[in-house]
Amino acid sequence: MFEIDGSQKSGSGTILRLAVAISAIMQQPLHIENIRSKRPQPGLKRQHLESVLTAAKLCNATVEGATLGSDELWFTPNTIEGGNVEAVIETAGSIPMLFLASLPLCVYAKTPVTLHVAKGGTDTLHAPTINYLRFVLLPVLCKLGVNAEISVQKYGYYPKGLGEATLTVKPAALKAFQFNRFGSLKSVSGVSVCTFLSERQVAQRQADSAMNFLAKNSYPTQIQVLNDHSNPYQRGSSITLWAKTDTDVLVGADALGGIGKTSESVGVKAAEKLILELAAKPSVDVFLADMLIPYIALAPGRSVFYTRCLSEHIEANIWLMETMLNSTFNIEKINNLLYQIEKTS
Repeated sequence: MFEIDGSQKSGSGTILRLAVAISAIMQQPLHIENIRSKRPQPGLKRQHLESVLTAAKLCNATVEGATLGSDELWFTPNTIEGGNVEAVIETAGSIPMLFLASLPLCVYAKTPVTLHVAKGGTDTLHAPTINYLRFVLLPVLCKLGVNAEISVQKYGYYPKGLGEATLTVKPAALKAFQFNRFGSLKSVSGVSVCTFLSERQVAQRQADSAMNFLAKNSYPTQIQVLNDHSNPYQRGSSITLWAKTDTDVLVGADALGGIGKTSESVGVKAAEKLILELAAKPSVDVFLADMLIPYIALAPGRSVFYTRCLSEHIEANIWLMETMLNSTFNIEKINNLLYQIEKTS
């Protein structure tokens, strides 16, 4: 049985989500305690609970301790079968985070998986936007062998959520990932979304401010403007940007609209985050880096990439993969701007 102390490293929900995923993939029972102990409200919140229950559906697991506020959990998995799975968050909890928790299991399923999630947030604080997953994460994971798509039925924001999206995944064999060189920039693109705010031109203003800011820094950009009307009960906005190079590097950034924020400031915020990445010339942006750790840990052989800084999530995910999979990672600072992250075994 895997014994995991959830208070280690970041002490966040990421440890819970990944521990459950690895337990299912390895078909070994998991006992995890001190769940989210370093967070202001420790224990299972609604979105974490739904991630556990969704994983349980995917692998027919037996679960104990799966209640709101619980700080301890027992998870006993069976075979990951696949098929159609429904999940409901019931708050503005992040749909992308639930997808991040479920996707590794889906890759190892016996048959293709369609995971439909309702009544959650597609674009929320402390999580990537749904379009970051669509246009940055999944294209990069494709290079590791992952075959997955995300479609959005309804965008959802804080505080009500009510968003809806579907993840479809075909089982695949993971392969090593070696991104050693940033190369030369080919293009900068993006998508700016607003839901029931088209009369105020929110999506257009976000896009224009991002494009203007990037152009002043010598990065011409094309941004798709999406005036969405899918969710009449929850207004909101987001912008996601990504840059491609001639070495197939893809780095991204995003920003959320919100009360008290101008559309112009949201566009500039996303542009500033992307420029920070481009200045360092990484092969993986800092937001994507922690998401890739479980995949390169599971893939056979050596993988390597370069990222701008070491976040607490990167360090926590590496610790967890070394603990559960006996993987070996090396982290080396190679200059003032980049870290090399290498999985050697």
